[in-house]
Amino acid sequence: MLGELAESGEGALLTGSAEQSGRTAAEPWPPSARRPHPVEFRPAEADPAGPRPTVPRVFAAAPPPPEDPDEVRILAASRVVRRGARVISLTRIEFDLLHFLAANPRRVFTRPQLLSNVWGYEHAVARTVDVHVRRLRAKLGNTIPMVTTVYGVGYRLADEARVSVDPHR
Repeated sequence: MLGELAESGEGALLTGSAEQSGRTAAEPWPPSARRPHPVEFRPAEADPAGPRPTVPRVFAAAPPPPEDPDEVRILAASRVVRRGARVISLTRIEFDLLHFLAANPRRVFTRPQLLSNVWGYEHAVARTVDVHVRRLRAKLGNTIPMVTTVYGVGYRLADEARVSVDPHR
């Protein structure tokens, strides 16, 4: 298959026809792009590299990232808490306390505020909060503190705590 170079006024027109496809292609060819050598057309079958095989591609979900042993994941809908790959068994109040602090990071809550927001009542012994925080800390482990005491004020989620809340699981 050879193209035909036709001179016409200011420029040339390169036309070529592909016998197999039955198509004719024409495009303007400026004088500066003219070559002294003829343009060589080769059909795809004559490609020296040969035909490229079609490779089927399988799209699978990416594997989950490796578990961080210090990250705490709160699965709110199923009320499950995980630290790394380990499931931590918490009571209802411990779960609600951790979830409340995780939903309000860096905010300090007094004991009466926690009693009102987590327990749902205001008239109780403030030391109840201390006992539940101590039990929650013991269950979560001591590698990275999760709940920080702000002396003279109350409690908050620790700055170093790596906590993620998934409301749909």
